Amino acid sequence: MRPATATAAAVTTLTVLGAAAVAAGRYASDAALGVPSGRPFPGDPRLTVHATGPGRITLTRSLASLRRGTYGIEADGLHAVVGPVLERVPHTADTVVRRLERVELGTLGPGARVRFTPQLHCGTPETALGLRYEDVEIPGELGTLPAWFVPGARRTWVIALHGLGTTRELPLNLLPFLHRRQLPVLIPAYRGDAGAPPAPDGLAHLGDSEWRDVDAAVRYAVRNGATHVILHGWGTGAAMALHAAAGSGVRDRIRGLVLDSPVLDWETTLRHLAAARRVPGFLLPLAVRAAQGRTGPHGDRLREVADPAALRVPVLLFHGPDDTLAPWDDSRRLADLRPDLVHLSVVRGAPHAAMWNADPVRYEEAVRRFVTPLV
Repeated sequence: MRPATATAAAVTTLTVLGAAAVAAGRYASDAALGVPSGRPFPGDPRLTVHATGPGRITLTRSLASLRRGTYGIEADGLHAVVGPVLERVPHTADTVVRRLERVELGTLGPGARVRFTPQLHCGTPETALGLRYEDVEIPGELGTLPAWFVPGARRTWVIALHGLGTTRELPLNLLPFLHRRQLPVLIPAYRGDAGAPPAPDGLAHLGDSEWRDVDAAVRYAVRNGATHVILHGWGTGAAMALHAAAGSGVRDRIRGLVLDSPVLDWETTLRHLAAARRVPGFLLPLAVRAAQGRTGPHGDRLREVADPAALRVPVLLFHGPDDTLAPWDDSRRLADLRPDLVHLSVVRGAPHAAMWNADPVRYEEAVRRFVTPLV
């Protein structure tokens, strides 16, 4: 082969390989970050409903169906709530029986294929919980953000921020507790959520751009009578809270942060999301590079706002070793380095963003102790 021909062939091969790598990286980053808002968390298996009866449900036995606590189970057109495992009820070796609390949507019967979810409720604060609320509109960077506002007598508001894999309905788990404390609660949608403006690139940024919608929510609260706010975020919502506490122009109004399963390592969480959505392992480095090329160097910015030295307000942190999406080692490090501001409540046996579900009583008592001196 002539030298010129060989060179041309090599260039062509490299071009084809480069294009293939770009395409593979784009596919992998789309799998991790391009999912619709509210799509179930990746990784949890679908479980078969084997039987139902008064106050009980029999499910395929798995690590998911054996989790302690209270969870939602869902499928298309179906949502129900299950409570603790009923150990003394007869069952086969490959099944588990749990208490069936209620069916909120659809018909639950044998053969249904369901997933566990930390969301217990469907609907609005009024339809789900009987709590009076207002539909409000928050002016955001990309357009109007819909939000639920549940009024309370205090002047310190709680702004509740769901994360990936859930919707505005997740904070409804905690809403009765907050309402009893007479705390006004604002539950906003943010870019990419149903009813909110889409992200310009169609991708989630794990809090790095979405936090500007939190800034808009804080400004809305201040304009409407809040003297201070407490940000309570789950998963990427917790990362958004950290960004807002560091970068908001009204950050002086933020009195404290409650962080549940916080995303503190952007690249590691991206890898875990991609892997959980069945991206082959050899594509994971490409997924990170492609996501950075399409959305920016988020890892550096998240490290800055999650730097222990950068914290200025008290933090209550719920996390545990069973979170397979957002590693909890970073939470332990944050608590170890800033014991003056950060209290870590360790929750074992709970998946990502489900720390409340594992032990609601303990969770709410920790929040009560944290919030009381701040309001």
